[in-house]
Amino acid sequence: LGWRGLLQLGVATGVAAWATWATLLMPGFRRVPLRLQVPFQPSGPRQVANALALLRGRTGKTVDLGSGDGRLVLEAYKQGLRPAIGYELNPWLLCLSNYRAWQAGYHGKVSFLKKDLWKVNLSDCHNVIVFLAPSVKPPLATKLLAELPDEARVVAGRFPFPSWTPTVTLGQGLEQVWAYDMKKVRRAAQ
Repeated sequence: LGWRGLLQLGVATGVAAWATWATLLMPGFRRVPLRLQVPFQPSGPRQVANALALLRGRTGKTVDLGSGDGRLVLEAYKQGLRPAIGYELNPWLLCLSNYRAWQAGYHGKVSFLKKDLWKVNLSDCHNVIVFLAPSVKPPLATKLLAELPDEARVVAGRFPFPSWTPTVTLGQGLEQVWAYDMKKVRRAAQ
């Protein structure tokens, strides 16, 4: 290739990466403060299985905050958690989620809503799934403590809530998930 070919390849790769970011990922971040932005990282099959294992046997409304491509919501519905709802700001990921729901035969049975998780009332949620960045966890912990009922369980993937003690954990490394029962979290906070 030579140095000129390598330079052209590098520039083309950079332009392609920027175009992908600008069209697919950036739309969901436009109104979110920089410190609260979370890039889309799809959950692996083991992460999904671990998260849903910590919700096995539970009932009530299940929400995924920052639902991405919808895989956790679809699996929650498949395992009997109803209603199953995903909140996502990125319109491209919402389209992908709805397509995946249609493809799985769950169109109209699960919901993917373009709503800011900071503006959604979670007081009727009993199962909350959160696969978000560490910078989001402290302000989100305050919101969850204020809104969730005592019977609620929060399952966090990738990063735990720094000030909460988990009720149970499952997995290792990137596949680890943490479950927090709100009644215990509130008791520990007092």
